[in-house]
Amino acid sequence: MKKILVIEDNDDIRANTAEILELSGYKVIVAENGKTGVEKAIEHHPDLIICDIMMPVLDGYGVLHAIHKNNTIRNVPFIFLTARTERSDFRRGMELGADDYLTKPFDGTELLNAVDSRLRKLELLKEELLPGLDGLKHFMHESLGKDIFESLTEGRNVNTHKKKQTIYHEGNHPVKLYYIVKGKVKTYRSNDDGKELVTDLFSTGDFIGHIALLEGTTYRDTAETLEETELAIIPKEDFEHLLNNNREVAQKFIRLLARNVSDKETQLLGLAYNSLRKKVAEALILLQKKYGKSDEIFSIDISREGLATIAGTATESLIRTLSDFKSEKLIDIKSGCIHILDSKKLTGLLN
Repeated sequence: MKKILVIEDNDDIRANTAEILELSGYKVIVAENGKTGVEKAIEHHPDLIICDIMMPVLDGYGVLHAIHKNNTIRNVPFIFLTARTERSDFRRGMELGADDYLTKPFDGTELLNAVDSRLRKLELLKEELLPGLDGLKHFMHESLGKDIFESLTEGRNVNTHKKKQTIYHEGNHPVKLYYIVKGKVKTYRSNDDGKELVTDLFSTGDFIGHIALLEGTTYRDTAETLEETELAIIPKEDFEHLLNNNREVAQKFIRLLARNVSDKETQLLGLAYNSLRKKVAEALILLQKKYGKSDEIFSIDISREGLATIAGTATESLIRTLSDFKSEKLIDIKSGCIHILDSKKLTGLLN
C-alpha cells in the first residue's frame, strides 16, 4: 500500500484530502504544519508528499527545501497544494524542485489524477528502459506527457547505419543524443600509435552519446557499429529541454551515468590486474551479456583484432588463449565464429 503524507494547516481540507485518498486505497499520514510534516516524512518515508504553501511554523517552500536536504527522502515526489495562483509562486516552487501543483479548490478527481500520475512516474524510474523504439516511446510518453512527447517524436526518422560505420568521432562536439532501435555499437579510444581500446558495448535499447551531452564536453571516444544498426536521433536542444524541465528524465540519466562509472571502474581493475586468461574470458562473458540470449548457446562473429581490443591484450596473445579455451571445450570456433559452450566455467575463471 502506497503511503502519502498530507501537510495542511486547514483542518477541513486536511481531513477531506485524507479521506479521499484513504477511500482510494492509500495509507495517509497527516501533519498540521510544515515542521511536523518534515518530521513525519523522515519517520515514515512516504511514497508521495502533498503540501500546502502558506502554513505556520514552516511554509511549503521550507518543507521542500528540508526534504531535498535529507538523502533518505530527497527523491520523494512532491505536490504543492495552494490557493495562490500567481506565476511567480509556481516558478519558485518548480525552481525548488516541486513535481506538480494542485490549486484550491480542487475536486477528488483532480487530486487522484495528480497522485496517480506522480506515483506512476516514480515507478517508471525504477524500471529499465524496454528495448526497441516502442520502449523509447513508452519512456518519453510516461515521463513527459502526450503533447510534449508527440512534439519530440513527430516527423523523426530512424537512421540506418551499415556495419563498421562511424556514428561520431572522439574530439567532436556532441549535437545529438542517439538511441539504438536495433543493432550493436562499440565505443573505443585510440592512442598515438593507433591502437584501440574498446571503452563500452551497446545494444538495442541503449542510449549513446549522452555522457558528452551531460558533461558539456567533446566526445571522449569514437562510436562505431558492429553490425547494421538503426538509430533514433534526439537533437541536443530537445535533450537539454528534457533534462531542465523534467526531473524524472534527469534522474534516469543520472542512473545511466552512475552505472557507467561503476562499469568503467570494473573494466580498469580488470585491465590492470587480471591475467591473460581472465581478460579473454571476461571479454567473452561481456559480449554474451550484452548480445546473447539466456535460452541458447551464444555465438558471435567478431574479428580477432576487435576481440583483442575489448580484452585489452595483443591479438597474438588472444588467439593463443582462444585456442586453449577451445581445447578445454569452453568454446568452439567454426568459420571464424566463436561459440561459447560453457559460460559457467568461463565465468568461474573470473573468480
